[in-house]
Amino acid sequence: MPVMPDKHRAVLAFDFGLKQIGVAQGQTLIGSANGLTIIKASDGAPDWSMVSKVIDEWKPDLLLVGLPLNMDDSESELSQRARRFARRLEGRYNIEVIMMDERLTSREAKSMLQEEQRNAGRGSKSRDLTKIDHLAAALILQSWLQAPDSGQQP
Repeated sequence: MPVMPDKHRAVLAFDFGLKQIGVAQGQTLIGSANGLTIIKASDGAPDWSMVSKVIDEWKPDLLLVGLPLNMDDSESELSQRARRFARRLEGRYNIEVIMMDERLTSREAKSMLQEEQRNAGRGSKSRDLTKIDHLAAALILQSWLQAPDSGQQP
């Protein structure tokens, strides 16, 4: 069983992307993580009014941002842009931000969604891939809930 932080915390997680940013919410009391929404972005710049709306609604104590590392642990341009997004979140909202390794979360989310659709029946061949980003955010949040000391500063 993962060790939970001493204090109950409401948490929002962001799966940063250049076109859209997945958002998930969770809390440490019962260790839950749920995909919430997708925020549109233009070349990595989010719709800040939508970010504000989500933060105002959920009132998080902590923000997590997925850090897209390469498989060899090196950082890419996207890693640097995710870090910049995290620093902007912290500066705008004055809420602690932690970066979490997000390798393979989008792939895992896509796999989960495809499995869910297979189980729902073969009648529908269309895949709603828009769900992937907020599922990936939920996986980022779940990984933090399981190992709260594994994050890093932006």
